[in-house]
Amino acid sequence: MGIGLDKLRHSKSPFHGIAPGKRVQPLGQIDLPICFGTAANFRKEVLTFEVMKMLGPKGVITVGSSFEHAYECNIECVEHAEALALDEALATQLQGMAEEAMDSKQRYAGNFESAEDTKDVPLDPKTPNDKALKISATLDSK
Repeated sequence: MGIGLDKLRHSKSPFHGIAPGKRVQPLGQIDLPICFGTAANFRKEVLTFEVMKMLGPKGVITVGSSFEHAYECNIECVEHAEALALDEALATQLQGMAEEAMDSKQRYAGNFESAEDTKDVPLDPKTPNDKALKISATLDSK
């Protein structure tokens, strides 16, 4: 934008989350007049901006004044946010299904009823104790 660093005020607010795992300190702050709306219906406000240099995979990222680029970035961010929302909705749905399955499993746990005509068979015939299996009394001895 052609504004010199001497026009910036000191900034005390670092950013977190811009560069993963790092704290980023702005170069400074500047107040700029911004016009919102169209020529027929507009409003001008002075906004304070944090001025930064961000490194990207191919060097310093430059922010320009292209409306087309800003629109493309906005669309990309919206699409990303919608994808995240769908992921969260799917995760919530899967969590609900898992909880329902666990509730169902717990509801029927311990409700097993043995069939009629059963007999107890010790697990180890050589050392009879209270550990036994229930099997059908009508099974062939073989």
